[in-house]
Amino acid sequence: MADVLVDGPGASGRALVLSAPISFWGGIDARSGRITDVRHPDCGAVVAGRVLFVPGTIGSSSASAVLLELVRNGQAPAALVLHEADAILLIGLIVAREMGWPSPIALRMDRGRFQPFQGRPLRVGADGSLALDDNSRIGCTRRIATADSCVRIGIDPKSDPTFRSDASN
Repeated sequence: MADVLVDGPGASGRALVLSAPISFWGGIDARSGRITDVRHPDCGAVVAGRVLFVPGTIGSSSASAVLLELVRNGQAPAALVLHEADAILLIGLIVAREMGWPSPIALRMDRGRFQPFQGRPLRVGADGSLALDDNSRIGCTRRIATADSCVRIGIDPKSDPTFRSDASN
């Protein structure tokens, strides 16, 4: 389930599921939106305009400044999906909003549910819902997915305790 951490407008973009936690400070170039940490497995990937799935963050209290600069420079992700809420990082979005800059929505979802999204075009609703390009709703909050849409992305609705459906499938 996706919980809204920081409100923002709905957005769309191709999913980028990071394969390891990342340090925003020194790990992402705020001018280009590119992952620059040569030790990170996703080095070279661009976060700008993507629905960015982050399994964890690595430490600096400057992460919020990097996220703020990404927003200011037009290089921010379209949406952030975090495994765990990171208050320091999210301050960057809150400050950007206070500055009057359009800021992406931030969600929380268990990282065990990230991988089926990798590389897929997604729409993120302002309510925290995630929709595939084919209009299938998955991993949603306040939404009900169909068993068929879950099977298409590799989730077995019979073994997933969070799956709910009001459709007969």
